[in-house]
Amino acid sequence: KVKAKDQKGKKITLKMAKNCIQISSDGGLRLDLSKMGITTFPTCILKLADVDELDLSRNMLKKIPSSIKKFQKLRWLDLHSNQLQELPAAIGTLQKLSYLNICNNKLTTKGLPEELNLLKNLCILNLGLNCLDSIPTTLGALKELQEVSVFDNALTNIPNSVKKLPKLKKLNAQRNPLPDSTKPEEDVDSIKRMETLCLVQEKDLCCSCLKMCQDERDKVNKLTNVIPSPSNNPSFSSLLTPNSSAKNNQEEWRLK
Repeated sequence: KVKAKDQKGKKITLKMAKNCIQISSDGGLRLDLSKMGITTFPTCILKLADVDELDLSRNMLKKIPSSIKKFQKLRWLDLHSNQLQELPAAIGTLQKLSYLNICNNKLTTKGLPEELNLLKNLCILNLGLNCLDSIPTTLGALKELQEVSVFDNALTNIPNSVKKLPKLKKLNAQRNPLPDSTKPEEDVDSIKRMETLCLVQEKDLCCSCLKMCQDERDKVNKLTNVIPSPSNNPSFSSLLTPNSSAKNNQEEWRLK
């Protein structure tokens, strides 16, 4: 009997739900039913559909009903850490929604309704810790998105329509089997290295500096037939024409 009761989860009454209403930081109404051991969506809260924020996180919900569409004033919806495998198409009717957190569920790509692209005011979307193997390209229609999290999924690609969202400031795609991203970092590093190379013309040097460069160049010319060992590479930091020795003798070096 105890096990059967646990499987049903905690029953939420209207009175209990009313006692969970808080005033949010911006003066709106927030219904906080997080960490309540809920296994099924409590239909009684449909009578409280005028709230601005709804928190059902850290429960055991497996399904969100289409009746969620009654929460037309909703700006903030937190469903993270449940057991959801899909979202209802009706979620696309929540036109005022700016924050949607469905992290740490069991959502698959097929479980994301196409109607998500109707949430035109959505600024923050968290899809991390799910079972997604791709991101719908239609999310590129959400022009107000500023933060997108898709970490800890099975993604091999991020659509350009998402990466090029006009207001996107943060895209967290860590711990996905995406293509190796080390090459771009190497390219950036090589560019940084090139920033230390400075070329000047003879006319821009003072007499003493010009003489010093010419002396160094004369030393290089004397060493043209000598192959420096890896441990004894001469450094000619003030050469007027860097790598001149290599240019003049590269064919000879290849032969040796």
